Amino acid sequence: MDELTRVPDGINSKVPSSARVYDYLLGGKDNYAVDRAIAERLLSVAPDTRAVVRANRAFLTRAVKFLAEQGVTQFIDLGTGIPTSPSVHEVAREIHPEATVVYVDNDPLVKVHNDALLATDDGVITLEADIRRPEDIIGHPDVKALIDFDRPVGVLMVTVLHFVSDEEGAYRIVTAFRDKVASGSYVVISHSSSESEPEVLTQLKASTAGSPAQSTFRSHEEMLDFFEGMEIEEPGLVPVQRWRPAMDSIRSRLIVEGAVARKP
Repeated sequence: MDELTRVPDGINSKVPSSARVYDYLLGGKDNYAVDRAIAERLLSVAPDTRAVVRANRAFLTRAVKFLAEQGVTQFIDLGTGIPTSPSVHEVAREIHPEATVVYVDNDPLVKVHNDALLATDDGVITLEADIRRPEDIIGHPDVKALIDFDRPVGVLMVTVLHFVSDEEGAYRIVTAFRDKVASGSYVVISHSSSESEPEVLTQLKASTAGSPAQSTFRSHEEMLDFFEGMEIEEPGLVPVQRWRPAMDSIRSRLIVEGAVARKP
């Protein structure tokens, strides 16, 4: 795979990025050697990781469709990552052509791609921001101009919270958005599990130690705490392959669990 020919300003191509590792695992080309090295080390101990990553993306698509079917027309996608089709607004607009979406990521390369590929339609904006400061996102003038917090909002936190430690306020992030959105809003979360096979966790921790891609793996019970004060939709918090799937799935070495919850 060819190296990206130009490194945008503000990007260190020698430091791994979770968005670019994810892009590589999805078969994308917007990644660097350091990202591919981490992904390949993970694949060496968990060859099914690519399937899990794709299942997680399919979970996002099914969850957005479910929210749109419940009447949600506004979405905030936190930790968007490098664009992959179908994007959130594409899925939502199949049901609600007027759906609005805010894409948020703290990676400058993601912002470059999102501006070029996503923020080309009315009602779709991109924002370079860190979810560790949720108030900056909620209070951003562009967000306030597009999102009416007095109506239901779908807040998407798909494979992003495991990049935030407890000390950095992972639970506070969810609480901030839950408290801001109106009754009838939904929160969608998927998260890498500490109940994945030990060899996989060891390799991931060793490969990403000290980098922005370093993860905090949480147990099923710890993930359930993210949904405090909300009503989790069926089938509950389950491996993403099992959340309302179109076909049967098998257990993977790397476990990513996901759930959709409604604010009463």
